[in-house]
Amino acid sequence: HVSEEAEKLVRVARECMVKGIEAIKPWGFLGDIGAACQEHAHKNGYTIVRVLGGHGVGNQFHEDPFVPHIGEKGTGMLLVPGMVLTVEPMVNEGSYDVVWLDDDWTVVTEDGSLAAHYENTIVITEDGCEILTLSE
Repeated sequence: HVSEEAEKLVRVARECMVKGIEAIKPWGFLGDIGAACQEHAHKNGYTIVRVLGGHGVGNQFHEDPFVPHIGEKGTGMLLVPGMVLTVEPMVNEGSYDVVWLDDDWTVVTEDGSLAAHYENTIVITEDGCEILTLSE
């Protein structure tokens, strides 16, 4: 059985991802994505991890730009048609600080609070964006 608190955290993390994707517009800004994720998380009493974010996808899977999930609308890199990037906020119940475990891959909250993460890969089109993956 999952606690109501954990269920809400997972739901809000997914909603943050969706709101970040909805903020993507051709000729918009990278900060629009982060602002949308951050606003929704904070409105629900959560924090967004700052040292982890989405990324560009090209010849390599992890490329620039770094896609922060906090930010200010109308700031950052210009989003242009043809760009491929991920939107993947990690939403925490407590502090936004995280630590890596000894396997150098697993990330946990520094304060031991619950966290949730969703991810999708997006291509920016001439009139919006298209989701290339499906995270459920």
